[in-house]
Parts: sequence; C-alpha cells; structure tokens
Amino acid sequence: MDLALPTKGLEKYHSGSQIARVATEAWAAKNLFCVGCQSSRLRAFRAGTKARDYFCPNCDVPVQLKSQSRPFGRRIVDSAYESMMAAIASDHAPHFVLLHYTRETWSVVDLTFIPNFAIPESAIEKRKPLSPTAERANWVGCNVLLCQVPIDARIPIVENGRIVSRELVRRALRRIRPLAELKSEQRGWTLDVLTAVRQLERSDFLLGDVYAKETELSRLHPSNRHVRDKIRQQLQVLRDKGLLEFLGGGRYRLVD
Repeated sequence: MDLALPTKGLEKYHSGSQIARVATEAWAAKNLFCVGCQSSRLRAFRAGTKARDYFCPNCDVPVQLKSQSRPFGRRIVDSAYESMMAAIASDHAPHFVLLHYTRETWSVVDLTFIPNFAIPESAIEKRKPLSPTAERANWVGCNVLLCQVPIDARIPIVENGRIVSRELVRRALRRIRPLAELKSEQRGWTLDVLTAVRQLERSDFLLGDVYAKETELSRLHPSNRHVRDKIRQQLQVLRDKGLLEFLGGGRYRLVD
C-alpha cells in the first residue's frame, strides 16, 4: 500500500473540494482491498451511484468511502435518513472506509474499515430537513455517530501513518463476523450492549457494571420495558459469539 496520494494533473482543478475528491478517489482505486475476502482490489461503481463507491469483484459487497483532511470526530455526514435506516434493516448497508489524509504532504494518515453489519440503528442520527426553498426541498439526511459503533468494528488499516498488515485487518473482521449471523432487529441491541461494555474501559467487569448503563440503553430503545433482562440476554449472545467469557457469579471478561 502506497500512502502517498496521487497529485499529478491536480493543477487543472481550482476547487479545493474537487482536488481532494479526485486525489482520494484515485488513491482508493489503486490501494483499497477487500477486508472480507482475499481480493487485492476493489472496483469502482459508475459515477453518480448513490451511497456506493466501490465493490469487491469476488464477494460483491459495496463500500462507501468517506474522506477528509482532519481526523474523524464523533459523527460523519451520510446520505438520506430513511434510505440508510431501510438499508440497515434489510442488511443492505455498505461497508464504510474512513480516509483521513493531510494536505501538507498529500498522504494518508488513518484509514478505518467499518463493516456494514456493525452499524446499529442507534448510530444513525436524523438531520434537520432542508428548507422548503432549497434545491432538494425538505430532504432529510443523516449522520453516522461513530461513538455508537463498537470500537471492535472500527478496524484500522492505516493508523497514524503506519500500515497494518492485511492479515491482521482480516483477522479483526473475522473476530466480530459472527455478529453478522444475527438478524438485523436483534443485532442492534447486541451492538449497543457491546458498546456499553467497551465504555467500561476494562476487560473484566460485573453484570452490575452493565446495569449501570440501563438509562442510556433505555434511551436508545424506548419501547423496551425490560432493559435489564435484555442486557443479560445480549451478554449471553456476545458470549455465544465468542466476544465475551462468562466467569461465573455475574463476572465477565472480554475476549480480545
């Protein structure tokens, strides 16, 4: 993987955003690979394809590229709210690749892969509708809240300018891939409980520690009146999927 963005021919563009788009898309076309299989290249969709930039020629999974010259923060701007919610519910959301580059040297600083099955509905934030006088009057977009995507699913490919080996990247995906076996309506709860566990910032924890997240989980799932029962159930799911170890007596340990 070459971390230098291609700059040849960029002098003919005058818009900063257009220069960045051309450079990052050209880099991605040459350097992105499929994390889910052994394909060394991704192919580009036709220009103008909504919410889809690349796809794997082997497993045919779509990938959406998000690029910016500053580190990614709490949220990333995405497409139409209703379309994204429907894509998650039907398991047709794309994988995300987050590309953070620097304009000083035109090189990649960070590259993060987020699998489509690891984005819960709780991570989708509805934006305000566009004004009635806008070109797309009353259109409603969304943001993806990265803090609601479990850190297990934010898989680094490049980290602080250091390339992570493809085997390690693919191994990280294999670790959480069992979650893709869950139905989408169940998976949201599982991902939210995993996020709550990760927020404890320790590998060993007690059931009561996760109960302390009850208010937050109730806010994410207001229709559920038995949150503690659901927490216990999802801890069992995470155990069965190999992400947690049950130590007995209400004690758990993350499997890393």
